Amino acid sequence: MLIDSHCHLADALYAADLGDVVRRAREAGLTAALVILSADEPDEVARVSTVSAAWPDVLFAAGIHPHRAGAYAGRAADAARVTTEVVQATNAKAVGEIGLDYFYDHAPRDVQRAVFDAQLEAASALGRPVVIHARDAAADTLDVLDAHPGVRAVLHCFTGTIDEARAALDRGHYVSISGIATFPKAEALRDVARFLPEDRILVETDAPFLAPVPHRGSRNEPAHVVETLRVVAAARGIDADALGAVIRTNFHRFLGLAA
Repeated sequence: MLIDSHCHLADALYAADLGDVVRRAREAGLTAALVILSADEPDEVARVSTVSAAWPDVLFAAGIHPHRAGAYAGRAADAARVTTEVVQATNAKAVGEIGLDYFYDHAPRDVQRAVFDAQLEAASALGRPVVIHARDAAADTLDVLDAHPGVRAVLHCFTGTIDEARAALDRGHYVSISGIATFPKAEALRDVARFLPEDRILVETDAPFLAPVPHRGSRNEPAHVVETLRVVAAARGIDADALGAVIRTNFHRFLGLAA
């Protein structure tokens, strides 16, 4: 009854062995996952049917990542249109991942903010929650989100502070913990995982990235979410199966689906 709340199974890195990846996920106890699509990468969007055939229970989110925002300088409305079209074509349950990345700064920050804002407007019109990528941009991310008070968000692969988590929670958003929490030096992130309220926590792989211990350094995959779940459960002092049930409920609530 486990959930991977964020993975990239439509990535070309899984093209050769997707069936085996799905089999291992099911053997690990996963019943569903949220697969993130880059809305402006046609090859990735085209793999939706293949991923759905391999794992009919997966759900999709689609959006334009801040790393790709530079292509929409001066035309953020086009980014929103592309995202809207892919969300509708794939029946995606969320918009994302979208947001701001001030660590890599692959696009000018004003362009990132414009593209982020436009996609939040699209999410509001579509009635979809959003999956947020925020790196070294916590305050600006929340400022842009605040302009769209009806949009529910999850801060994916969270690596911020307890105060930054609290600011998101106070606005009604969710926080998702990745395999980074299993890294030996990530005690601060385990403190965040301990702090999060039961009804607002999710876990994820972000596969194929950020494989948890003991798989660190290899290609990540949804089955590995069990490692993160164990570490987060231990940090919170509860049973991993119990936490898995909580996260399943949170996942469905975040997406506005029946449990």
